Parts: sequence; C-alpha cells; structure tokens
Amino acid sequence: MNTDPVATHADLQLVTLDVNGEQHDVITEPRRTLVDVLRHELRLTGTHVGCEHGICGACTVLVDERPVRACLMFAAQAEGTCIRTVESLSEDGGGELNDLQRAFTEHHALQCGFCTPGFLMLAEGFLAERPEATKEEIREVVASNLCRCTGYQTIVEAIDACATARRGACAQRCESKEH
Repeated sequence: MNTDPVATHADLQLVTLDVNGEQHDVITEPRRTLVDVLRHELRLTGTHVGCEHGICGACTVLVDERPVRACLMFAAQAEGTCIRTVESLSEDGGGELNDLQRAFTEHHALQCGFCTPGFLMLAEGFLAERPEATKEEIREVVASNLCRCTGYQTIVEAIDACATARRGACAQRCESKEH
C-alpha cells in the first residue's frame, strides 16, 4: 500500500523552499499561499497576515531580495527563489537586532508592532536597491504599507537614519581601503 502523501493525494505537491538560507521540503496544496506555508508549515510567525488581499503589507518578505506580499504568492511560485523573512534580520542568528531593527527601536517607529515586520522587510529590500534614497523616496515607499498607529513619520525617520548610517559605514570602508 502506498502511504506517500503526494502520491495518494493528487491535490498535494512537494515544494522545496529556500527560506533564510535553509532548504525546506513542504508537502502542500498548490493553492496555499507563501504566507500560510511560512507561518503554519515552517513556524516562521514573524511574517504577519493582515488583509490577505495584498493591501496592508504586513506579510511582506523578500523574494530574491525584492519585497513581495506573501499573501499574494503561492508557495509553489516561490520554489527556486531565495526567501527572507523578518527572522533573517537578526545578526548572526543570535537574536541581536540588526541596524535597521535598532533604528526602528531608537526612533520609536513601532507601537503595536503588528505591521513592523512588513515595514522592516520592505525597508531592507528598498535600501539594498536604493542605498542613496532620500527621505521623500522613503516616504513614498513606506506609503505602500499600512500602519494604524505611528503616523509613518517615525518609520521614515528610522529608515532614513539607517540608510545614512549604512552610507557612512560604506564610505569609511572605502576610505580605509584607499589608504
């Protein structure tokens, strides 16, 4: 008797996902969203489910280093990509906050915290692509995610402070290589 769940259930498929640098084999229905698989199968609950329509941004993760709404993507669509969740931000996996997370804390860029993981991943992807971003560009990007608590100003300030610090660190590294 065949007990292989994929072979006995035509509505299931095996999906291999690269999440935060680790390979995960998941048996799931083709219609399962990435956010559901991350939260329920892989137990990465930092990615939040808000509207389930791609409007709020609470479920934002990085797919191949670009921000994506995980509620709008099927897990099967993510096969062959590199997925990063908010759990990937801690330095060295030891629970230490990274520079962006520290900037959010220092600038009080969170209140209830529900939307924070989505904003962190949106900002991480945006700053990787646009390290020279201006406050106006940051403000425009963060407007794509919803926050009911902060009024966005502190979020913009935190991301700008992190971007400024990263540019300064980069300039120092370049300067020391020249000498």
